[in-house]
Amino acid sequence: MNTTTIVIIAAIAIFVLFIISAYNKLVRMVNRAEEAWQDIEVQLKRRYDLIPNLVETVKGYSSHEEGTLTKVIEARNLAMAAPHDAQSAGAVEAGLAGALKSVFALSEAYPDLKANQNFLALQNELADTENKIQAARRFYNGNVRDLSTAIQVFPSNIIANMFGFKKKEYFDLPDGDVAQNNVEVKF
Repeated sequence: MNTTTIVIIAAIAIFVLFIISAYNKLVRMVNRAEEAWQDIEVQLKRRYDLIPNLVETVKGYSSHEEGTLTKVIEARNLAMAAPHDAQSAGAVEAGLAGALKSVFALSEAYPDLKANQNFLALQNELADTENKIQAARRFYNGNVRDLSTAIQVFPSNIIANMFGFKKKEYFDLPDGDVAQNNVEVKF
């Protein structure tokens, strides 16, 4: 075997190793992004499970606020029924978060409700869940950013195009974060 043949074989081996390495990196990034989305799903389910208990607790103190409570349940049901992908989840989750804020604003008008231990525990659980959703959203969006970057930069973009890797959508809330918007409460 001459030197030229060895160099060609070495170049081909390096090229094949590069393709394998780049492909495996992209697969890991896709899997991390999908795992991060599942973390969001877990927190959203936790929120959905807490809402009926919160609504029942509030009903006992504010029976004439049925419209607000109905909107919360409708927003929850809409969010549960919506397709759970990053693109469509943002709008329904923003609506649900806004509806929940109106329930918490009701507690200001009902001092007995505000002092109810069950309501306070549920309010704390939901606040904790909202924080976990935000953390999971940031984690997911970070993984999506990393995947998108890897798909776009040279030379991994060549491998991504060869094997059909696609960018994922960010999980954003429309019109900014709902937490920044004030809730309007009318009695």
